[in-house]
Amino acid sequence: MLAARGCQVIYFSLGLIILALFGAPLFAIIAASAMVGFLGSEIDLSVMAIEVFGLAEMPILLAIPLFTFAGYLLSESGAPGRLVRITSAFLGWMPGGLAIVSLVACALFTAFTGASGVTIIALGALLFPALAQAGYDERFNLGLITTSGSLGLLFAPSLPLILYGVVAGVSIDDLFVAGVLPGVLMLILLSGYALWHNREAIKKAAAEERISLRSAVRESIWEIPLPFVVLGGIYSGYFAVSEAAAVTALYVLVVEVLVLKEIPFNKLPAIMRESMVLVGGILIILGVSLASTNYMIDAGVPEKLFAIVDAYVEGPRSFMVLLLVFLLILGAILDIFSALVLVVPLILPVSARFGVDPIHLGIVFLAAMQLGYLTPPVGLNLFIASYRFNQTITRVYLATLPFFMMLLLAVIIIAFWPPLSLLLLG
Repeated sequence: MLAARGCQVIYFSLGLIILALFGAPLFAIIAASAMVGFLGSEIDLSVMAIEVFGLAEMPILLAIPLFTFAGYLLSESGAPGRLVRITSAFLGWMPGGLAIVSLVACALFTAFTGASGVTIIALGALLFPALAQAGYDERFNLGLITTSGSLGLLFAPSLPLILYGVVAGVSIDDLFVAGVLPGVLMLILLSGYALWHNREAIKKAAAEERISLRSAVRESIWEIPLPFVVLGGIYSGYFAVSEAAAVTALYVLVVEVLVLKEIPFNKLPAIMRESMVLVGGILIILGVSLASTNYMIDAGVPEKLFAIVDAYVEGPRSFMVLLLVFLLILGAILDIFSALVLVVPLILPVSARFGVDPIHLGIVFLAAMQLGYLTPPVGLNLFIASYRFNQTITRVYLATLPFFMMLLLAVIIIAFWPPLSLLLLG
């Protein structure tokens, strides 16, 4: 009887793998795998529904739809252009300044939209021709825009940071603080490469810059308070994350629809629908993955991982090396949201055994997975940039290689220097 049931589980598992290879929805694969597991252990399948509906007991999840809606509103308005102009006014005067403008603008925009692809599409249309007009070579421009699309994942209010906090059960406020210095390190290394690559650039006149700065500040007067209110409120403890999300969504809605009137009322339903499709996908994957995680815990999967890791790992440093290799491979085949809900519950107890702080683990996880946007075969940024700029995947990939190596160096520093993530937490 048990042997027959074991064969059924194996056949079901093989069937799920085949369905996944043919493009079946991820949430369906996760849910089916959990149901097969529970069926084999004779646990009532009602536990699946309990886990999914249990999401309603997590108030922090309110932040995800609110921040996402605000980000989609910003991307549909004239905010991307104003963001580029004001960062250009502050930084564009230096050699390679426009490249640094691109990095900073994309990082800030990705932090608020939570979507790398949106950044490449929204800001790429502005930055790619501007870089070409300023004399930067096409290969550099292509690599810069493709890479910078995912830079903001470590800055508040990034959706992956929020999702990691929910899955790992750690303070999202602490994650927001912990991501600041590692995110800045990535910006500094990429900016340093941009300055070195364009070291022959000619400095603009200071008088011209003062005029453009005044103009840029005047036209961005409504967007300038947003990061100070939101991030200042979160870091100071005045706002909870969900409250900051509500303030952000309301402020952006009022400014872009009622004050600047860049988004007509009849376009709001389409923006809401598009943003909530993304949110719905994240939440349903999160719900079924919680059930899948419970099954894996009941089946003793973490203990089996302990045994495997113990056979090859001698201490915290060798564990971190193994973890980085695993995450780089994982990022190449799985998107960041799926990896968060599937893998984090498994590696958390293993990393705790080697004394890795869960906050530091989250920053390392997201920093390493960020490289997956630039790594075949999934490499979402590669495909989006290829489509957006009408370039071959191979050309895009080769253009991103220097930037990829700088980000890889940043990830190694972040992983093996925990104080970079934990210093601001006190």
